[in-house]
Amino acid sequence: MGQCSCGQTKVKLSLPETLDHYSPRACDCDFCLSRNISYLSYPGAELEVESTGPLEVQRQGSNQASFMTCNCCKSVIAVSLQLENNLIGALNSTLLSNASLLQVATIVSPKVLTAKEKLERWQTVWLNIKINGISQIQ
Repeated sequence: MGQCSCGQTKVKLSLPETLDHYSPRACDCDFCLSRNISYLSYPGAELEVESTGPLEVQRQGSNQASFMTCNCCKSVIAVSLQLENNLIGALNSTLLSNASLLQVATIVSPKVLTAKEKLERWQTVWLNIKINGISQIQ
């Protein structure tokens, strides 16, 4: 469980193991570094996002992924990709109330991957996302 800094957006993460089994990924791009974000995902895991207001969507880098942010406090909630009727992505692990249980973040550099390589990687490591019960960005 976790939430953005203002509490308007809440997250619930369902993983097969306890948090201490996971190492989030810290992207080394300027966008993520400036926000001190590390991302947590696991294939087949589930992220439920409940927001009382609309989420804002930003695009960075190759413009393929969408960064969902709280429209009130501007916290980045998750990065996502819409694949047909399935929304996949990775949670901003710093939002978790018990994020201190996570292993040290692993530095990753998606900017060295081609657009095709990014899509292939994301489809193998990202989790399923539902926003207010729906598997699509509205």
